[in-house]
Amino acid sequence: MAKLIIDGAEREYDEGTKFEMVAKDYQAKYDDMIALLFENGKIRELTKSVSKDAEIKFITLHDTIGHKTYVRTAIMTLVKAAYDVLGKGDINKIKVEYAIGQGYYIEISLKSGPLTQEQCEKIKDRMDTLIEADRPITKRSYPKDEAIRLFKEEGMEDKVNLFKYRRSSSINVYCLDDCYDYFYGYMLPSTGYVKYYDLMQYEDGLMLLIPSRQEPAKISYFEPREKLFNTLKEADEWGTMMGIETVGDLDGQVCSGMIDDMILVAEAFQERKIGELAKQIVERGNVKFILIAGPSSSGKTTFSHRLSIQLRTYGKVPHPIAMDNYYVGRDRTPLDEDGKPDYECIEAIDTDQFNEDMTRLLKGERVEMPEYNFKTGEREYNGTYLQLGEEDILVIEGIHGLNPKTSEKLPDESKFKIFISALTALNIDNHNRIPTTDARLLRRIVRDARTRGTVAKKTIAMWPSVRRGEEKYIFPYQETADVMFNSALIYELAALKQYAEPLLFEITKEDPEYHEAKRLLKFLEYFIGLDPRYVPNNSICREFIGGSYFKV
Repeated sequence: MAKLIIDGAEREYDEGTKFEMVAKDYQAKYDDMIALLFENGKIRELTKSVSKDAEIKFITLHDTIGHKTYVRTAIMTLVKAAYDVLGKGDINKIKVEYAIGQGYYIEISLKSGPLTQEQCEKIKDRMDTLIEADRPITKRSYPKDEAIRLFKEEGMEDKVNLFKYRRSSSINVYCLDDCYDYFYGYMLPSTGYVKYYDLMQYEDGLMLLIPSRQEPAKISYFEPREKLFNTLKEADEWGTMMGIETVGDLDGQVCSGMIDDMILVAEAFQERKIGELAKQIVERGNVKFILIAGPSSSGKTTFSHRLSIQLRTYGKVPHPIAMDNYYVGRDRTPLDEDGKPDYECIEAIDTDQFNEDMTRLLKGERVEMPEYNFKTGEREYNGTYLQLGEEDILVIEGIHGLNPKTSEKLPDESKFKIFISALTALNIDNHNRIPTTDARLLRRIVRDARTRGTVAKKTIAMWPSVRRGEEKYIFPYQETADVMFNSALIYELAALKQYAEPLLFEITKEDPEYHEAKRLLKFLEYFIGLDPRYVPNNSICREFIGGSYFKV
């Protein structure tokens, strides 16, 4: 018998009892489905068994780790259903592409032609059958060479390519009936756990709808985000053209000695997009305010500098304006739900003063511009004046740039709105996408340590609050932008790797951020690091790793 401490009380279980049975004994006490658990602080899947005395804490779908486990299980169930309905012989590729709201876009490429609505409906029916049958999902550790041989037989060359560069001597393989797969992360014990989902045909593939972490038992209405989808699709198509769709492809480029050429091509592509954007702004005419908004670590500062340079080639005179200079005094900053200053909310910005200053500038008046003193928490006026001439343009950067309240008193024809984010199109393999939030978090960890002396555990601890602010104040306005710009670089995670790893290794098991640090370290293991000397000094990547031409 083993003694388990659960919810502060001791209870005995026979050794060998599945944690799934333990979870079922306590499920009624939890509002949300139990997905995983901590055994003495270590994450365990429910398929594992009781083996010793331990303290147990349950992880539900409301927790980020639990929610991601649910998503992976739903994806494997969908892949199995697609194989059953379409037949492996007709499938060129099933690729989990990107997240759009609560949906996951999945491309299914068939030898026989485009995916049809009828096929989509049959896949959903098959998923329902698999879920009702509650088919078990088992895990087995294979020696690396054996795993490579297995996936080669399954025709999954993306996984073969990925494992070729893995240092680990063994690979965890999941099995659902006759379907073998690899997933970066934990899984639920069976298909029956996927109680809430929906599936719809979308563009050339499928949209798998999953409940949010906040409401894990509710499927929300899917709102198409065309600009976001098209921006992600463009990045994905460019990666395909370059022959770099997965991490294994990128690792191959690094090992081939051709990575310096690939970096130059990636940077040239991004510079071309910035140049096209500058041309579009100039050709519109009457634009006096370029409003740039985007989530944390999207590269807004470097982008604004590079856009300004391109505007100068058209004879324009750009002036950078940081919306942070319009923060209200620290003592007047609203508090968040935890009673801490909420610098992310729109009320933290003096929008009235901003609109007044911008309106006066538009009229040609000479205006003294504020500077926010982050040490004193007050706005200051230090004799910096600005007056707009015929060719002058203000390049305004701030997270609330697209919020209508920010520029409500400015005429629409004078504004050009840009949404910028690091929309990573690179996949680990076809069934394991890289969340754009992971790339941004790694960017921020590296930059915060370099520019602010902030340790990684503090950046990770702050990240949930940052993400809440983005979901509430930034993303709702992204589709109102005139243009969406993708600041992600296909090679950047290989460049960030050697900067991020030492910072993450400083986080100890005693720290609450340990499990997230461990997850990120495991993620970075997939990448072969590249020499940062190849990264140009005007690159957006330099905003994070250092060595930029610009003051960032």
